[in-house]
Amino acid sequence: MSSEQFQAAHDSIYNTGTRLLQYLQEIRQGRLSEGDDTKSLQSVEDEINKALHALKEQKYQVAVIAAMKAGKSTFLNAVIGADVLASETAACTICRTDVRHIPSGQIPRLLEYQEGQRRPIVLAEGDAGEIQQKFLVRTREIREKGNPDKTIRFEIEHSIEAISRLSSLAGFTLVDTPGPNEWESGNFNTALKQTALEALRTCNAILFVLNYASYKDNAISDMFKDIIENRKEILSENTGKIYFILNKVDQKTEKDREISDVIEDLKWELTSFGFSNPIIYPASSRQGVLAKLIQQGKATDSQIKDFKKFFSARYAIEDEEGNQIIPAPHKIALQALEDSGLLTIQETVIQTITQNSGWNLLSDVLLKIEKMAKASEDSLNLQINGWELEIHSLKNKVEEYHIRAESAKKKVRNVNESVKTQEKILTTQFSEAMISFASGAKNKIQEEIDRIAKSSSTEYSKSNTQDITEVLPQAVIPSNNISMGLTLPNAIPIFGGLALSFGVQRPLVEVLSKVNPPPFNNHRSTQVKNADPYKIRVDTEKEAQDIGRTINEFCSPLIQNWWIDTQDQLVRNGTLIREQLVREIQADIQEISNELSKYVGESLQVKLNINPIQFPGFEFQGIDAQVKHQIEVFTRSETETKFRSESKTEKSGSLCKSDKSYTEQVPYQATIQVEDQRSFYEVDLRETTKLIKQKIDTQVSGSQEVLQRTIHKQVLDDFKNAEQQINNYIKSFQDEFDRLLKERETREAEAEQIRETLNVQKVKLNEYLNEVTAIRASLDNWKPLQRIR
Repeated sequence: MSSEQFQAAHDSIYNTGTRLLQYLQEIRQGRLSEGDDTKSLQSVEDEINKALHALKEQKYQVAVIAAMKAGKSTFLNAVIGADVLASETAACTICRTDVRHIPSGQIPRLLEYQEGQRRPIVLAEGDAGEIQQKFLVRTREIREKGNPDKTIRFEIEHSIEAISRLSSLAGFTLVDTPGPNEWESGNFNTALKQTALEALRTCNAILFVLNYASYKDNAISDMFKDIIENRKEILSENTGKIYFILNKVDQKTEKDREISDVIEDLKWELTSFGFSNPIIYPASSRQGVLAKLIQQGKATDSQIKDFKKFFSARYAIEDEEGNQIIPAPHKIALQALEDSGLLTIQETVIQTITQNSGWNLLSDVLLKIEKMAKASEDSLNLQINGWELEIHSLKNKVEEYHIRAESAKKKVRNVNESVKTQEKILTTQFSEAMISFASGAKNKIQEEIDRIAKSSSTEYSKSNTQDITEVLPQAVIPSNNISMGLTLPNAIPIFGGLALSFGVQRPLVEVLSKVNPPPFNNHRSTQVKNADPYKIRVDTEKEAQDIGRTINEFCSPLIQNWWIDTQDQLVRNGTLIREQLVREIQADIQEISNELSKYVGESLQVKLNINPIQFPGFEFQGIDAQVKHQIEVFTRSETETKFRSESKTEKSGSLCKSDKSYTEQVPYQATIQVEDQRSFYEVDLRETTKLIKQKIDTQVSGSQEVLQRTIHKQVLDDFKNAEQQINNYIKSFQDEFDRLLKERETREAEAEQIRETLNVQKVKLNEYLNEVTAIRASLDNWKPLQRIR
C-alpha cells in the first residue's frame, strides 16, 4: 500500500463519512421539527464524528536511536527539511525530544516539559535558527548543571517535509531519543534502554542510525545486546518496523571497502545480535539536508558553500576540451537528494506506517462508519414495517420487547460480575509479579553484600568469584552522582509468572577492590583479627564515603535495569491479556446483542443487521500511555554528615591528676552507618543492605493502592465500552418503538406519505452503504499479511 493509495483511501473514507453524517443530520433536523428528541440519531452522529476525528488526528511515531557522532541530528534535520536540531561535537540529546508535525503556515515552537508541571514552557518560537540556538543553549545548561529543573522531554512543533504532502499523516511525530554515551550520567544507559524498549512497544517504526566509520563500537554492541537479551521472539514480531541507517557513507575514501561489502558485514553483525534479516539503508544525511534546503530555496550562504565544498564536485561535467564544469547547486540538488538515500528511507518508513498502523486505522474507522450506517438502516426498516402492522399488535410487541430488554440488561450485569472477578485475579497476579521483583532484587543485593563479607574475612580471589557467578564484560562504574529513579506501571494486567532475571556485569566485590586503597587490604593497621566480616574498617572518613558511594553507584542502576526488564515484560503481558479480556467481554456482550436483534427481527418480520460490539484501536491508546512515570522506587542516598554527642574519657599523664571527662561531636554517615571510633571508621554492610531492602519494600508496598486503582480503571473502561454499545442498541429500539406508537396514534392519516418518505431515505442511505462496501473491498486488497505490534 503506497502512500498515494493510503492517502486516496483516507480521503475516500473521510468524504463518505462526512457526507453520511450530513445526511443523517438532515434527517434528524426533520424529526426535531416534528417534536422528536432524536437522541438515538444524535448518538449515531457522535460516533461518526469520533471516528472521523480519529482519522484526522491519529498519532504516528517514528523513533530514531543512535550513539553519539552517528549523525542522528543531521539525519533528523534532513527528514524535517530544516536545520532545527543542533549538531555539535558534544552530545546534544539529553532527553527525549518529540518533533511534531504542524501545517506549514503554523508558527514553529520549542516546548520544554518538566516533572510535576502540567503545562510546557515555551522556550522559543519562530524560525528554525532561533529554535536551534535556544535549544542548544538550554541543552548545554541542563548538561552542565545536572538538570535541577527536572526536565523530562522537549517538543518541537515544526513542519516535517517528508510527510508534508500527506494530510493523512498529520499526526506524524519524530522521536529523538538519547543514545549511549550521549550524556555522562550513571543511570543514562538504563534510561536509553527504557526509551528503546518503550519505542519497540509503542512506535510505528524504529530507526537505528549507525556511523559508517564506527558501527562496530562497543557502545553500539552493548546497546544491542542489552535491548535484545531475552527478546528475540519479540524482535521477530517487530522485524518489519525496525530499520538500520548506515549514515555518513559520503566519508568513504577510494581505499575503503565498497558500501555494499560494508552492508553485508553489518548484516552479519546485526544477525549475530538477534536481528533476523536486518534491513539496512546507506545514507548521507548531510548531503540530504543540504540538497533539500537548496531545492526548497531555504539554504543559507554558508550551507550553499558547504554543499559546493563537499558534494558539488561529484556532479562535475566534462566539456569537449576536457574541462571540468560544476553545475550550480540548484541544478543538481534534486539528483543529490536522491543520491543521499534519504528519499528511499522516507518512502520505506512511510510505507511501513501506512501498511500496518495506517491500514488498521482506516479499517477501524470504516467499520465504525459502517456500523452507524447499518444502525440507521435498521431504524428505517423498523419504522417501515411498524407502519404496516396493526396498531394493537404493535403495542403488544412493544410490551414484549420491554421484558426482553430487561432480560438483556440482567445478562449484561452478569457479565459485569464475571469481569469484576477477573479484575481481582489480575490485581493479585500483578501484585505478585511486583513482589517477585522486589524479592529477587533483594536477594541479589544480599548475595553481592555476602561476597564482600566473605572477601573481607578471607583473601579475595577472582577464581572464587567466577565459581559463583558468570563474569560478563566489565562495565565502567560511573564516578558522578546517579539516581535510583525507578518507575512503576499504573495499569498492567497479567496472567501467569514472569521470567525475571537478576544478572550483574561484574560482582560488587570486584568493583570495591578497585577503590583506592582497597578495603580488603590485609596490611591495614585497622584490620582486627576475627572482626565482624559485615563491618569494613578503614582509616579515614573519605575512604568510608568512597565505599558507600561505590555501593550506591553499583546498586542503583543495577536495580533500575532489573526493573526496566521487569516492566517491559509486564507491559507486554498486560497488553496481550487486555486483548484477551476484551475478546471475552466482546463475545459475551455480542451474544446478548445478537439474541436481542434476532428477537426483534422475528417479532416484526424485518431483516436487521448484526450490531457488532467494537473495540477500535483508535479508542485505546495502549498501556504505555497509562504508565505514569510518577513513582520513584529508588532515589539516591545523599551522603550527609551529622553529629551526635558522645562522652569520652581522656587518660591523664600525671599520677596526681584524675582522668578528664569531656563531650565531643563525633561525625557519622547516616546512610551507611559510619561511626568514628577513635582511630578508624566502620562501614556497616548489614545496615547498608537493610536500608536498600527497606526502600524496595516500602515503595513496592506503597504502589499497591495505585496498582489496584489503575487496573480497576482499565478493566472498567473496557467493560463500560461494551456496556454502552449494548445499552445504546437496546435504547435505540425502545426510542423507535415509542416514536412509532406516538405517530401511529396521531398521524395515522399520513401513513402512506410517511412510508414513502422512509423508503426514499432508505434508498439514499443504501447509496452510502454501497460506497462503504466498495471502500472495504478495496481496502481488503491491501490488508497486511503479518500483524506488526
